Amino acid sequence: MLLNSANENIIIGYDLTNTCSQISYRYLKNGSTVETLTAVAGQENYDIPTVLCKKCGVNQWLFGKEAVRFYENDPLEGILVDDLVNLAVRGEMIQVGGKGYDPVSLLTLFVKRSLGLLNGIATLDRIYAILFTCEVLTPRLIEVLTMVVNGLELRGTKVFFQSYEESFYGYMLHQQPELWKEQSILFDYRGDDIVTMMLKKNAKTTPIVAYVEKQESAFVGGDNEFLRMAKGAMEEQEISSVYLIGEKFSGGWMDESLRYLCEGRRVFQGNNLYSKGACYCLQDRLMPGKQSKEFVFLGEDKLKSNIGMFVWKRGQESYFAILDAGVDWRDIAFECEIYLQDESRLELVVTPLLGGSKVNIVEIPLDGLYLKPGETTRIYMNFTMPEEKRLNVEIEDLGFGMFREPVETTWQKDILLD
Repeated sequence: MLLNSANENIIIGYDLTNTCSQISYRYLKNGSTVETLTAVAGQENYDIPTVLCKKCGVNQWLFGKEAVRFYENDPLEGILVDDLVNLAVRGEMIQVGGKGYDPVSLLTLFVKRSLGLLNGIATLDRIYAILFTCEVLTPRLIEVLTMVVNGLELRGTKVFFQSYEESFYGYMLHQQPELWKEQSILFDYRGDDIVTMMLKKNAKTTPIVAYVEKQESAFVGGDNEFLRMAKGAMEEQEISSVYLIGEKFSGGWMDESLRYLCEGRRVFQGNNLYSKGACYCLQDRLMPGKQSKEFVFLGEDKLKSNIGMFVWKRGQESYFAILDAGVDWRDIAFECEIYLQDESRLELVVTPLLGGSKVNIVEIPLDGLYLKPGETTRIYMNFTMPEEKRLNVEIEDLGFGMFREPVETTWQKDILLD
């Protein structure tokens, strides 16, 4: 592969785990493809161990595979620091050689050093945007990653976070259509258990709703046990493609399982799907293509309902969209103003896009607001989501210029969403 100039801006999908990490990237210019950083050219050597090693007696830190090699060569010459993500989330000081270190600072050091592997591809100041993808995105982990990004001093860089489920969706969205004609299933075997993700879609909606059903199962090992697990997950399902993620699937131990998986399906084995999927999703956020506009992904961290209201416009009642399903609930911060006439209440239309839930009309009474027949006032509304399934609406009367003074009252309404 010919490398572009280091002066080109790039976007990055960063798969961060407690054991190893991966970096996928693409140049921002049109026509660029997503590549994954590899330690050896031409080989799928993508994993960067999420570890640091401090050399004894000097303030010198190694990271990744170099840290592991140095420590394994002579454990007496270095102090290995692993479990970096968990330690940062817990916020516990790390003792290294009798000195305490801030765990977030050490995780920041690892991420910065790992991004330095892009040397020759792009310098850090050329990172236009970066998206971190993790198995589970807790509020505390997002807080930690935000501190990490601040410590990197990536001025002007756009930063995003998303789950593995959405990265799986993003990856599939950029594959050949026949691989996702029906459903796609992913088996992730990197830890002691196997995580199964089934990517489904509902083509009856506009846009098409995509979502992931996830399950984690204990796995004692062996071909027969995995065959039983695969059949249990896939029976009575129309599946076009299967993805096997993780080094533990290598070794030739699953011949019977592979024969079953390959029956009328395409099967792929690898370990850089999440970082590439994150990079694809980042591409779609910044440069939406036709296909990304045709789908909406409803993951655990997404708003799963459309929120709107009916208003009068040019003498006709029309729907006014306030919030669209598919946005991250943590990012919701929407405000608007409307004119209210004759009535002292508002009605919101909540339309769930998953399951068979019905459209819900939520009435918000504005107690203390009295409008005479034909009288108009201006209403301010602010929408936020303090929790995953709780929408908060704050309402204020702004009056109507010299014709009507505002009521010095604010109203709030909490709406529980499915």
